[in-house]
Amino acid sequence: MLTGNTPILVLKEGTKREKGRGALANNIAAAKAIADAVRSTLGPRGLDKMLVDSMGDVVVTNDGVTILKEMDVEHPAAKMLVEVAKTQDQEAGDGTTTAVVLAGELLKRAEALIEQNIHPTIISQGYRLASQKALEVLQKISQPVDPTDAVTLKRIAITSMASKSVSSNREQLGDIAVKAILAVAEKTPNGHYVDLDNIQLIKKQGGAMTDTELIEGVIVDKEKVHSGMPTRVESPKIALLDAALEIKKTEIDAKIEINDPAQLNAFLQEEESMLKRMVEQVKKSGANVVFVQKGIDDLAQHYLSKEGIYAVRRVKKSDMEKLAKATGANIVSKVSELTSDDVGKAGAVEERKIGDDSLTFVTGCTNAKAVSILMRGGTEHVLDEVERSLDDALNVVAVAVEDGRIVYGGGASASELAMHLRDEAAKIGGREQLSFESFAEALEAVPRTLAENAGLDPIDILIELRKSHKSGQKHAGVNVHAGKVDDMMALHVIEPIRVGRQAIQSATDAAVMILRIDDVIASKSNPAPAGGAGGPGGGMGGMGGMGGMGGGDFGED
Repeated sequence: MLTGNTPILVLKEGTKREKGRGALANNIAAAKAIADAVRSTLGPRGLDKMLVDSMGDVVVTNDGVTILKEMDVEHPAAKMLVEVAKTQDQEAGDGTTTAVVLAGELLKRAEALIEQNIHPTIISQGYRLASQKALEVLQKISQPVDPTDAVTLKRIAITSMASKSVSSNREQLGDIAVKAILAVAEKTPNGHYVDLDNIQLIKKQGGAMTDTELIEGVIVDKEKVHSGMPTRVESPKIALLDAALEIKKTEIDAKIEINDPAQLNAFLQEEESMLKRMVEQVKKSGANVVFVQKGIDDLAQHYLSKEGIYAVRRVKKSDMEKLAKATGANIVSKVSELTSDDVGKAGAVEERKIGDDSLTFVTGCTNAKAVSILMRGGTEHVLDEVERSLDDALNVVAVAVEDGRIVYGGGASASELAMHLRDEAAKIGGREQLSFESFAEALEAVPRTLAENAGLDPIDILIELRKSHKSGQKHAGVNVHAGKVDDMMALHVIEPIRVGRQAIQSATDAAVMILRIDDVIASKSNPAPAGGAGGPGGGMGGMGGMGGMGGGDFGED
C-alpha cells in the first residue's frame, strides 16, 4: 500500500502470501499428494513402503500412520492429513490409510465442484450433511457382536492383519490378540472397558514369528540378582516392594566420627543386622519371590539367596502395576509393613534365557488382569512389523468389545453408504445435492483403490458393486484374492463400526477445514536447500520425506 510515496509494510519482509483460488488449489494439491503416497498400501494386496530417515534408519511397512509419521511433512495442509491418520490410530487403532484416502478424495471431488463455480462454503455444508447421513446409515447397517464371542473377535483381528506382512501367521496372532483382550476386558455398568496398558508387548529378536506366545502373567525384562537363587519357583508367594532393600542414606549431610576399631565393628554389624531384619520381614510375610522397584544391597542379596528367595531389582513402575494386577499382590512402600495379606500368587516364576537376555516370567496367574505377549522374529524389521500388526489387531478387538457393533469390510459398507447418499441426493435438490453425490463418489474410492491395488479393473468392479447393492446385497465387497465382487459376510471380512465412523468424521473435518481456507500467509522461512522447491508457495516448505516438494510443485492428478 502506498501513502504518498512511502510504502507501508503490513507484513514482515519476505512473507509469502497466496489468496483465493491459488491458495485453495495449492492446499488441495498438497493433501492429494499425501493421500496418493499411502493409497497403494490399502488392502490385502497393498504394497509396502521403505522409509529411510536422516540417520539412515530403515522402516519397512504398509501401516498408514507409521508411513506418515516417518515422512518429514512440512506443508501445512499436508500436516492436517497426517493429523487425520494420527487421530484415527488413537481412536480406532486401524483404518488410517482409509481415512487419509477418503480425505484426499473428498478434496479432489470438491476441486471439480469449485471449477463449476460452486462456493466452498456450500460444498462444506453439503459434506457435513452427507457425513451425518452416512453415519446414520452406518449405524443402521451395523450388526451387534457379543463381547465374549471369541470366534467373531478373531475374525476381526484376522481382517485387520490381512493387509500386513504377517498375514501368513494371522490365525495364530489373531488367537493371541483375542485371548489377551478377553483376559484384560473389564465389565462396567455401561458395557465393557479394555485398558490396553494392561497388555505388555515384549520384542526379542531371534526365533520365528510362530514362536510368538501369550503369557498369562507378566514378563519382567530383568534377571534374578544372585546366582545362588533358585531359577524356578513353583506356586510362588510374590511380594512387591516400592522400597529399597538397602541402608537409607541420611536426608541431611551427616558426619559419623569413629575413634575406636570396636565402634567401627559395631557400626558395620548394625548395618548388617538392619539388612537381615529386612530380609526376615520378607520371609515372615511368607513370600519366596520379591520384586523390588529400587535397589537391593549386596549383603541383602546374599541373605535372600540363603533363604531361597527369588529377587529382582529395579523393576519399572509400569511392570510393578501389571504384576499387582496379575498376581493380586499389593505394592508396599515400607518393608516393615509387609504382611502375608500383601503377598500375591501365581503358577510359577522362572528365569528364562531368550536370545542373549535373561528374563523373569511370572506365569499361570489365575484370572490375570494383566497379560504379556512375547514377540519373536528373525530380524528387527520383521519384529517391528509384528508389533505394529499385533497393536492394530489388539485395538480393533478392543473397540469391538467396547462398542459391541460390527460392519463388513472389503468396501462393502462404503458401497452401501454411497448408494444411500445418492438416493438422498435426489431428495435434497439445490447445490448441496452435488456435494452429496461427490461424497458418495469419494466413499467409493475405498473399493476402487482395493481393486486397483489387486490389479483388477476398478470400473468393472464398481459397476458390479453398484448393481449388487441395488439388488439388496448389503454385504457385497471386493474379493481381492478371487478378483471379483463377493459376499463379505460369507468371507468373514469384519471390522468394528468405530473404524468406519472415525474415518468418515476425521476425513470430513479435515476436508472442510482445508476447503474453507482462502488465504495463506507464511512467514519468511530459512533458505531452501540446494535442489529444494522453488515454486509459488515455496515459503511454506516442502514435504521433505517426499523429495522436498514445495507448495508450487504439486502437480494436478
